[in-house]
Amino acid sequence: MCTAWLAGCSKKVADPVTRSSFLLNTFVTVTLYDSEDQTILDGCMTLCSDYEKLLSKTLEGSEIYKLNHRRPGERTITVSEKTAQVLSEGLEYCRMSRGAFDITIEPLSSLWDFTGKTPHVPPEEEIEADLKKVGYENVLLDGRRVTFLNDETTIDLGAIAKGFIADQMKAYLEENGVKSAVINLGGNVLCVGKRPDGAPFKIGLQRPYATHTETVAALKIDDMSVVSSGVYERHFVENGVNYHHILDPATGYPYENGLTQVSIISPRSVDGDGLSTTCFALGLEEGTRLIESMDQIYGIFLTEDGELHYTRGAEDFLDR
Repeated sequence: MCTAWLAGCSKKVADPVTRSSFLLNTFVTVTLYDSEDQTILDGCMTLCSDYEKLLSKTLEGSEIYKLNHRRPGERTITVSEKTAQVLSEGLEYCRMSRGAFDITIEPLSSLWDFTGKTPHVPPEEEIEADLKKVGYENVLLDGRRVTFLNDETTIDLGAIAKGFIADQMKAYLEENGVKSAVINLGGNVLCVGKRPDGAPFKIGLQRPYATHTETVAALKIDDMSVVSSGVYERHFVENGVNYHHILDPATGYPYENGLTQVSIISPRSVDGDGLSTTCFALGLEEGTRLIESMDQIYGIFLTEDGELHYTRGAEDFLDR
């Protein structure tokens, strides 16, 4: 989880205008620092709502809902260009992570039901049964045509959709002349440009299990995204064990690898979204190697002992 704030401007600027709405099962907030045009904020929320109507797995009538509730034997379905783009991004991270990140985790994520009123550890036999339904190799994408090789395979884009939508919102803002703004989709933060005084935005990384105002680090961010994934976002404790929502597609249980949180700094928010989950799944060493093999992408790993580990160049973003 990330938080953003504007402080210490050296010259007087117009008061920022902000709009918040509950979309994508989280609070979406857009703050403009160089415009007071409320219609731009209207457009942002409409754009976000339109994508939710395509990508939500729970909203009846969405394209993902229709894919997941297709008739038995119905293997190929044509989707919109927008949904196909998100599926393509998701499948790319599935391949990059060799299945550690998997958009077909949906049967297991629904079984665990971390957002339910009384989540609990599912029976082992039910986990074993749902494991057979998971595997991104069962989804083929050819243009806008989605083909399933398994009737029981279903899709959950929750680990990548917010990042993709944030990028589309940024493009919309820039098309409308905005050069200084912060987009926050439930802690996925994407900055448009710099602060009005030319300084970078200050983004805080939330301390796990703490309030949203308590941070482990503050970052200086200029026209980039900060996305975190961790064991504290959606979780429950049963018999003294913390069970979190980042599930291992190989076992059906939450990952246990000594990590508490992974934060990614990147130009595109969709990469931050996909990589924060991917690197959490891969663990500290392999996740670090992956990030350091990529250009203009940086990672900060928080281990269970409270220590922060930085990939090459990541410490340069610290607000000391």
